[in-house]
Amino acid sequence: MNLLGISGSLRAGSFNTALLRAAQALAPEGVSITLFSLRDLPFFDQDLEAEGDPAAVVAWKEAVHAADGLLIACPEYNGGITGVLKNAVDWASRGKPAPLAGKLCCLVGASPGMTGTVRAQDALRLSLRRAGARTEPQGDVLVGQAHTKIEDGVLTDERTIEALRRHLKAFAEAVRA
Repeated sequence: MNLLGISGSLRAGSFNTALLRAAQALAPEGVSITLFSLRDLPFFDQDLEAEGDPAAVVAWKEAVHAADGLLIACPEYNGGITGVLKNAVDWASRGKPAPLAGKLCCLVGASPGMTGTVRAQDALRLSLRRAGARTEPQGDVLVGQAHTKIEDGVLTDERTIEALRRHLKAFAEAVRA
């Protein structure tokens, strides 16, 4: 099974990208997680789309199409979804068939705040559903106070590691079903 991991943060020291790297190491047997950077995606522009998708958009759409499911690490900025992540959803909602149509998505998120990324994940879930994607039914991974659980880009908190491991197993089972 091939999952596509996407971080909604472009920051080099991103807690959410670190969460995806931890997920790669914790993935169940037979599951691989390939990370895809959203850094090169242009802002969605229907005029640009009409000229033909830019190479970065083509690569993004092909990666989504090819994946068995998406593992999305969703930061929370000002109580909502990041622009880079919303932009990626917008691009992948376009086309016939749209890359996100019917795609099963699992949301995780890490933030220095106490509640993790609960509001951003709710907003992302709404955007994904509007784009035709299905969101993973196993609950949320909300890593609050991430700066105490991710050190130098490595997830170190044992309780969070076990929660992520269980979550990934449940997601893989949902994708197989």
